[in-house]
Amino acid sequence: MAAVFDIELQDAESLLPHRDESEDDDIIEISTVECDVDLNVNEMVRSDSVETVAISEQNVNLGRERVGPQDFELCKVIGKGGYGKVFQVRKTTGNDSGTIFAMKVLRKASIIRNQKDTAHTKAERNILEAVKHPFIVDLKYAFQTGGKLYLILEYMCGGELFRHLIAEGIFLEDTACFYLCEIILALQHLHLQGIIYRDLKPENILLDAEGHIKLTDFGLCKEHIQEGTVTHTFCGTIEYMAPEILTRSGHGKAVDWWSLGSLMYDMLTGSPPFTSENRKKTIDKILRGKLILPQYLTPDARDLVRKLLKRQVAQRLGSGPSDGEQVKAHRFFRHINWDDVISRKLEPPFRPTLASEDDVSQFDKTFTTSAPIDSPAECTLSESANRVFQGFTYVAPSVLEDVNSQPRVIKARSPRKATMRGFSPRTTHFPFHNTHLQSHRHSGVGHSNMEDTEMIEIG
Repeated sequence: MAAVFDIELQDAESLLPHRDESEDDDIIEISTVECDVDLNVNEMVRSDSVETVAISEQNVNLGRERVGPQDFELCKVIGKGGYGKVFQVRKTTGNDSGTIFAMKVLRKASIIRNQKDTAHTKAERNILEAVKHPFIVDLKYAFQTGGKLYLILEYMCGGELFRHLIAEGIFLEDTACFYLCEIILALQHLHLQGIIYRDLKPENILLDAEGHIKLTDFGLCKEHIQEGTVTHTFCGTIEYMAPEILTRSGHGKAVDWWSLGSLMYDMLTGSPPFTSENRKKTIDKILRGKLILPQYLTPDARDLVRKLLKRQVAQRLGSGPSDGEQVKAHRFFRHINWDDVISRKLEPPFRPTLASEDDVSQFDKTFTTSAPIDSPAECTLSESANRVFQGFTYVAPSVLEDVNSQPRVIKARSPRKATMRGFSPRTTHFPFHNTHLQSHRHSGVGHSNMEDTEMIEIG
């Protein structure tokens, strides 16, 4: 279903902050003193009054928690693909010991073969570190071994919105409105950070234990986009892709509002607005096809879909300088208190039924019933190849605050030993792809079978 093409590889060094070599990390005032005796370092070291301490990772740079694969217990597999696996894991060390996370594991050797995949992986890690928002999945740790990359993310036990949309077929407008509101605020926040999401689809929207959403999978995001800036890369999922991406005419933040319109249509009708039996025909429909609107949609819903699915970017809702504010002001959302949305005060229409915090019932049994084994990497990259992933390691500030607030006791111990289908660095870390269910949903309730519809031209 997804098709990805021709992603630009940004120069990694261009992402590093400029540093003036003349600047010092610390300014130390030095004064000259006179000594009456000669200093003999060797004699001082042998003195009984001097304690010698071996330098190790246990007593140097204590302000930063060091984590690796050995700090996590593998519980279940919740995703699998060509580049690696996604595990449900439990942390076994530190102040957050016992906490459940999702661990996305990527094989370096597979990623580094393709510059685009390398760029996707680095972009995802950088964006997850930089962006913190109630409706965006939170990155807790990132680390690497000689052969693999690891992203430790908050565990979203409600699974993908895609799975719930399959189960329901279509959503009522109130249900769709709830999810759209939270998605709009997430997109708006990304845009304020100069980031275009570019891959909005039900598979990339996760639910937490209470039923609120979080966006995941930031491998296709475009960073450093300012107002009026356009990019020409061809990426995203075809069915939700804006026309200006397909035509390579340059695109900006407005592509996310087209995708929002496609997602809204999908929620309310059972399939995206433009689909066909193959990619070429789907693209042709997106560029030239008429929009079919079922008569059962309310006037406000129909109007919002029409205004989001405008081929002329300048006419598209949200394309102006006010960005998401224009979308939020539409009559479809007239009853919404946006302060309540950002505060997560709205009651979710669906709350997952969970037996425990490590419940995996919302994920595909094809994955969860398989043995959770993080198999060794086939090979370890050379030192020069590994430089591509320099700076990948990360510990969330919230974790560091917890670590620094606790008294530290250093104990002597032996040195630490170093030791999907369709899945890629840009794939959601909770992939759920069931072709049979998806085709059933599209054929069973899709707009193609509806008698009471309106076909309109979208400019």
